[in-house]
Amino acid sequence: MKSPRTTQIVIIAGIVLLVGFLFSQDIKGLKPKEEATAEMPQEAQAPSLSIEEVSATAKNLISNAAAKELTSLEAAYLKAKGEEKVIQAKSLAQRWDDLGQSVPSAFYLEDAALGESSLKNWLKAGDKFLEVFDITRDSLVKPVMLQKANHAYEKAIAIDSTDLDAKTGMGITMVNGSGAPMAGITMLLDVVKKDPKNFKANMNLGMFAIKSGQFDKAITRFQDIIKNIKATPDAYFNLAFAYESLGKNQEAIDAYLQSKKLAANPTLSSFVDKKVAELKK
Repeated sequence: MKSPRTTQIVIIAGIVLLVGFLFSQDIKGLKPKEEATAEMPQEAQAPSLSIEEVSATAKNLISNAAAKELTSLEAAYLKAKGEEKVIQAKSLAQRWDDLGQSVPSAFYLEDAALGESSLKNWLKAGDKFLEVFDITRDSLVKPVMLQKANHAYEKAIAIDSTDLDAKTGMGITMVNGSGAPMAGITMLLDVVKKDPKNFKANMNLGMFAIKSGQFDKAITRFQDIIKNIKATPDAYFNLAFAYESLGKNQEAIDAYLQSKKLAANPTLSSFVDKKVAELKK
């Protein structure tokens, strides 16, 4: 792990907590603060992926028996019509999710929403696409997930423009590159104005403050989350990194240790122990 003065840690937030992210993936070393501040997400044309492609890829990651089961279920799905097709799409999404394969799960949730366009269905699809965007390290999959999440939330807002979950999701996708970042921030701020204890919106505002090098604002945001909304491992971890970035080592140590305590996970514990030892020097 590089010095905090020359690196930045990528932190995700939202529906996937640090406990689920850090423990399943390596912690990435990032660019210097000056570069992180200057580098804002830019919208790009995402490559296309089909449900057949993601299904075929996912079948290579599960057992032969499970792959045969999914092939049979998908064959029945292709023959289904109307309401039955929607039901089977949701069933396939759940089965893929049970097997730990979120990408095909998201695609089938999208198909269910296309077959039965409702606020609930589009929110489920958007949330799943955003979840995959948060955790995947696949450079081909990531932009597709962001684009599809944005589209799902757009559909949800078209159904109910006042729904805060839809606006939060849309704001997050915009901040991450699917649209103008500052417009996304404005949308998230509007959500927080209407619902001050909205955990997801507040966490993403804090993360944007870190990405843009506004560490004082990030500290204030995460302190408020911990005190008034929910004291989670990822909230403390983000707070610790913001403190560390400002050279406030003791405060960073205290926050890292709180993250370790709440998570109670060996992988994070090992990382925090090394980080604390480094900061004490």
